[in-house]
Amino acid sequence: MAFSRHCRLLLPFLYMFIMLINRQVNSADEEDNLLQGINSYRASLNLTALTKNDNAACFASQISDQFKDQPCTNTTGANTVPGTETQLSNYPTLLSHCHLNISNTRDGIIMPACVPNLVPSLVLSNFTKSQYSNYLNDSTYSGAGIGSDGNWIVVVLSTNASSGSFETATSASFISEPLLISHLLIFLMGCFLV
Repeated sequence: MAFSRHCRLLLPFLYMFIMLINRQVNSADEEDNLLQGINSYRASLNLTALTKNDNAACFASQISDQFKDQPCTNTTGANTVPGTETQLSNYPTLLSHCHLNISNTRDGIIMPACVPNLVPSLVLSNFTKSQYSNYLNDSTYSGAGIGSDGNWIVVVLSTNASSGSFETATSASFISEPLLISHLLIFLMGCFLV
């Protein structure tokens, strides 16, 4: 009897867990399908396929999360007039969440699109039949990361060059670590001398 009472209490949590897992799988499928569609588009232009870039995908997810509460209009996403894009004041925070350095993302391209219910054929068209197609047609870009949230999906293109590779900033942390240690030693020496 006590077991069934506990089961009834746990059922809502189990249901929420299953729904959460299902949403994450659907989101990954949408993103994989979009990358496959973009690569088919590039193949039709005799361009190499974009490889999946996990760091760019992390960043794309962070960007899509910033847009999720913004409604779709005819002036958002792929319809945005160049030069009027939303500026993200927390851009450095988004980079650091993914352990990225601005010097490794400078040549990358961020392409947000808003499509109600993320209908796959419309999502692909928002990238291949818009101002974004210029970037997809460019052989400079070799990788892509995709993230989505709500009606927003973001594609981040990366390059093979270090200034657009979206490599993590691990090497930068090794540089700053000795500097931090030397400052700490100077501080401690100063405390003992006083």
